[in-house]
Amino acid sequence: MKSKSGRGTTSPAKDARLIGQPAKSRKVSTRKRNVRAPAPLRGDQIALGDLSKNLGYRIRRAQLWVFKDVSRQLAPFDISIAQYSVLSIINTNPGINQLAIASVLSIERAGLGRLVERLERQGLVARTASSTNRRYYVLHLTTAGAALLDRLRSLIAQHEKALTEKLGSRAYKQLLRTLSVFLHE
Repeated sequence: MKSKSGRGTTSPAKDARLIGQPAKSRKVSTRKRNVRAPAPLRGDQIALGDLSKNLGYRIRRAQLWVFKDVSRQLAPFDISIAQYSVLSIINTNPGINQLAIASVLSIERAGLGRLVERLERQGLVARTASSTNRRYYVLHLTTAGAALLDRLRSLIAQHEKALTEKLGSRAYKQLLRTLSVFLHE
């Protein structure tokens, strides 16, 4: 394909293959494009526009902060947030089946199966066939699992304290009440 100037142009497919290569190795169009100049940044911040008014975006940012902080607290124990959640559910509901845990925590059954296998290999969870329904496995914490969960609870309490300090006690309690409408969704 030839342009008006007689120079060869690349096809969209070839352009796609050249993306990510140094500028020297790809042909650069001399046509001016109608592109807006970037907005100036204030310090290290990027303007959020409408996102700053979006509750969903703010909840997601809060979730990211919480997950980062909790993950940091749990890292020395080689436990993820999902594993901590499963240990907590099993502790509160001894003999619960995997399907019920997957449902309450919104975890795919296959993913939960792998997670439980890991907890079992670590000696934290015992999985046995249900005496009432042989199609299900029921779960119990082992002594080691219960002991670890007790240690982790104090870390989570520290995290909640930091969150309370970040938000303020009144806002923290109000947020807990407000978000409680989603507990059983």
